[in-house]
Formats: sequence, structure tokens, C-alpha cells
Amino acid sequence: MNEYATADRSARPRYPLVHRVLHWLIAVLVLLALAFGGTIGYLGFEGLRASFDAAGADFVYTAHKTLGVLILVFMALRVVTRLAFGKPDYTTTLPAFQRFMSRLVHGLLYVLLLAMPVIGWLATASGGFPVHLFHIELPGLVDRNEALSGTLFLWHRYLAWTLLGLVVVHVGAALYHWRIRRDGVMQRMSLLR
Repeated sequence: MNEYATADRSARPRYPLVHRVLHWLIAVLVLLALAFGGTIGYLGFEGLRASFDAAGADFVYTAHKTLGVLILVFMALRVVTRLAFGKPDYTTTLPAFQRFMSRLVHGLLYVLLLAMPVIGWLATASGGFPVHLFHIELPGLVDRNEALSGTLFLWHRYLAWTLLGLVVVHVGAALYHWRIRRDGVMQRMSLLR
């Protein structure tokens, strides 16, 4: 049994509650956004209308846009909480490679989760489509430009695949620390003790 397993659970360093809640809320929103975005990418506009009718297709697009805006807002709050509270120490020493990969993956996740909603917003607006937060239409921020829209949507798709890969690595690492190493890394972000 490692030293972590015998340590007092209440003494384990953890992120502040607000940061942990934002982490899990964003995780759920990202999975939903990827699911809706993947559906849009796979079926396309005509395929969505054929599969779900016009109202269903509108729902899928509105849901994806709303999720993106919510992710942007909550990620901005997450950056603020991270800057305000910092991050807790690790209970055990991590090997240098794991520490490097952790910083790299977390840094890329932060960048993508801030950049993707902005790129999606600009791609949508420059394509002449409304940007929604639920049923509230938000400002487009840019003029209509079909070429720009096409380029931005392409980048949005590439970044979505990159994000999906990072999520798989992140979840895999969390499971490794939780179930195999049992070193307390996962508990730093856990909502439960």
C-alpha cells in the first residue's frame, strides 16, 4: 500500500470547490458539444433535416451553439479561479515525464476550450448564421464573409478532433492515477472525498 492510501483523506490537497464544480460542469458541456457537433459534422445540414425534420435540425444547431457559448463563459470563470487560487500540491511526487505531460495536456485543453467557441462563433457569424445562447441571438462580431466562414469552420472541425484526442488522454491519465497508481492525483479534482 502506498503512503497516499494511508494518508488522512481530509488532509489531501484539493482544488477549491468552485474550481472543481466548474471542471465537472465544463466536462459535461464539452461531451455534449462534441456529440452535437459530431452529429452536425456527420449528417450535415440536409442530413439533419432528413433525420430530425426542420425543428429538430434547428434544435441541434441551437444546442451546439449554446453549449459553445456556455463553455466559453465557464472557461473564462475557470481561468479566473485558477489565477485567484492557484493549484494544490501533489500528494506524491510525479515522475518528470508525467508532470510535463500533465502541464502540456492541461495547457492545450485550456487553449482549445477558449479558442474553439470563439472560432465557432466567428465562423457562424461570418457565414451569415445567427449565434444563439438558448433562444437569445447574440451579436455576430464580424461581417458576412463566406471564405472566412469556410476556413474557420474547417479549423473548428480540426480543433474538435484534437480536443477529442486530448480528452481521451486526460481521462485515461485520470483513470491511471485513480485506479492503478492510487496516488491522490484524481482526488484533487474530485467533487467527493
